[in-house]
Amino acid sequence: MAKEKFIIGAAVGAVAGLIAGILSAPKSGKETRADLKRKANEIKDEAAKTVDDTKNAASKKGTEIKGQTDELVDRFGNAVDGAKEGFSKKPLGHK
Repeated sequence: MAKEKFIIGAAVGAVAGLIAGILSAPKSGKETRADLKRKANEIKDEAAKTVDDTKNAASKKGTEIKGQTDELVDRFGNAVDGAKEGFSKKPLGHK
């Protein structure tokens, strides 16, 4: 969680620095607006890619956890079945 907050903070700082640099550059208003639009599109595309990558990683992790959970449920079921079988047998030495 802390890593995600750091990444978000770094991205916000980078965007703020970029905007400050563009706005303080000696260009006409039209050129500045074009630069801002171009950079905004680049940031939007990068953010969309990051979101997709994060979704894919989360989906992969979810599938992995589900597989592990299914395995544990199967093992627990086998243990319960084994215990039932063991308790259903007569104790040793008793007829």
